[in-house]
Amino acid sequence: MRLTKRTLLGAGLSVLAAPLTAPILDLPKALADDAAAPLVIGTNQVPRHFNGAVQSGIATGMVSTQIFASPLRYDDQWNPQPYLAKSWTIAPDNLSVTLHLVDNAVFHDGHPLTAEDVAFSIGVIKANHPFQTMLEPVSTVETPDAHTVIIRLARPHPALLLAMSPGLMPILPKHVYGDGHDIKTHPANLKPVGSGPFKFVDYKQGESIQLERFDRFFIPGRPRLARLVYRILPDQNSLVIATERREIGMLPFLSAVRDIERLAKAPTLTVTDRGFEGIGPINWLAFNCGKKPLDDVRVRRAIALAANRDFITGKLLGGVAKAATGPIVPGSPFYEPAVDPYKLDVAKADALLDEAGLKKGPDGTRLQLTIDYIPNDNDQQRNVAEYLRAGLKRIGIALQVRAAPDFPTWAQRVSNFDFDLTMDNVFNWGDPVIGVARTYLSTNIRKGVIWSNTQQYKNPKVDELLNAAAVETDLQKRKALYDAFQTIVVSEAPIAYLNLTPYKAVYDKRLTNLPLSIWGPLSPLDEVAWAQGAAGAER
Repeated sequence: MRLTKRTLLGAGLSVLAAPLTAPILDLPKALADDAAAPLVIGTNQVPRHFNGAVQSGIATGMVSTQIFASPLRYDDQWNPQPYLAKSWTIAPDNLSVTLHLVDNAVFHDGHPLTAEDVAFSIGVIKANHPFQTMLEPVSTVETPDAHTVIIRLARPHPALLLAMSPGLMPILPKHVYGDGHDIKTHPANLKPVGSGPFKFVDYKQGESIQLERFDRFFIPGRPRLARLVYRILPDQNSLVIATERREIGMLPFLSAVRDIERLAKAPTLTVTDRGFEGIGPINWLAFNCGKKPLDDVRVRRAIALAANRDFITGKLLGGVAKAATGPIVPGSPFYEPAVDPYKLDVAKADALLDEAGLKKGPDGTRLQLTIDYIPNDNDQQRNVAEYLRAGLKRIGIALQVRAAPDFPTWAQRVSNFDFDLTMDNVFNWGDPVIGVARTYLSTNIRKGVIWSNTQQYKNPKVDELLNAAAVETDLQKRKALYDAFQTIVVSEAPIAYLNLTPYKAVYDKRLTNLPLSIWGPLSPLDEVAWAQGAAGAER
C-alpha cells in the first residue's frame, strides 16, 4: 500500500482540480453497436438496498458507487482526485476542510446538487453508517453558498479525505431523503436517485439490477457505457460459465481458487488482482464475546489455536491466499507482524479449555456451538466453516454449521447478536480509522448494524489506543499506537484471523479503461468502454 504522509494526514493547504434468466442477453450481438452495448456485471451478492450512506459492503457498494457521486475519488497511487469537489483546501491546523463543488451537477430527477445536499449527506452518514469512527470528528458542516462546503472538525482527522471516496460518502438528494422518513427504511433506498454516471432503472429481487447512462452527468463525455446490468446468480459455477461464454463482461470480487485458475486460462478474459488495495479484505472467524463461554478469552484462544491457518491457506485455499495475522493487512503502513501467530497447538488448546472449566464429557465433548457463514462464497466461507467443524472436534467442541439462504438473513443474525461463531470477510477500507476501529470500539456495539462491533468486544485500553491513533498526525507515533492495539486484540482474540482474501477481478478483454484505482470495482465506471470495433473481434 502506498500511503504517503500527504495522503494520510491531508498535508498541504490546497488541492486543485486536475485535468436474468440465462443468457440475460446475447452480448456478442449487442456489441454490433459498441456505444449501446451494456456491460453485464456478474455477482452472487443480493443487496439489501442501494443506499451506501447507511449500508456498507460489496452488494450495496458496487451499485451505489454508480448511482451516487461523492466529493472525491482516488487513483491507483492513493492520491485523491476531483469528483463532485473540483478543488479542496485543508486548514493549517487540520481542523477544517473546504470543498469547492462543481456547478453543473444535477440529480437524476433534474434537481441541482448543492452544498446543502453534501451537508445533509454527511449528517446522514455520521448518524447511520456502520463505520461510526469514519466521520465522528466532524462537528459542523457549513454551507456559505450553493457550491462551498466547510467541514469543521473537533480534532484532526487523518482519514477524512479517504472517507470522501465513492463507496464511503455518496451524496444524497436532500429533497428526496430528507422528507422525515426513517433513512434506513426509506423507499428510495430501493429506487435511488443520485447524481452519479448511471441512473436506476429496475431491480428484480435476487435476479438483476439495471442502470442506464445519465445523460446529464456532470463530467462531459461520460459515462461511455449505455447500460450496466448486474446479473445475480447465486450458483458460483453458473457465474463462471457465463463469464467464459462472455455473457458476463465483468466478474469482480472473485476469490474461489479453482475459478481463478480456470478463468485465467481463457484467452478472451483478463484476470487481475489490481484494484483491491484500498479494500484490504480479511477472512476471519468472529466470536460473540457477549455469550458464555465465549466471553472467556481462554475459550477464544483455544479455538484460535485449533483453527490451523496453515491448512486453511495451504490446502483449502490452494496456496493462493496468505495467512492473516491480525486486524490490519500487511500492505498497510500500520501493520504489525510481531503478534501471536496462533500456530496449531491442540495440547495448549485443550489445556486452556480445561482451565476454563470446560471438561470433556464421556463422549469427549466439552460444549456445543454454532457457526454461521456468508452464503455464496464456498471457498472462503462455507468450506472453512465445514473444516472448522472437524478441527474443533479434536478439542471437544461440537460445532454445528448453520447456513443462511441469502446475505440479508446472515447479516440480520449477526448484527442482532444471534450467533456463537461466524465466518466473515471484512475490509480495512484504506485507513484503520475507517475500516478497522469499527470492529473493536466498545462505543460501536450497535445492535442491528452489520460490520459494527458485532462481537460485543470491550476493552477500555483498546478504546483509548484507537481514539488516540484517530487524531495523531505524526506517522510514527500513530503507528506505535496501532502496534499496541494489534498486540492486545490478537492476544484477547475477539476474532481469529485466518487469511487475506485473494480477490481477483475478471474482465472481457474487449473492455477498455478498467477500474484499477485503489477502490477497483467500488469505483465509478464512467470511463469504462467497449473497444472500438469490439463487435468484429474474434470470438
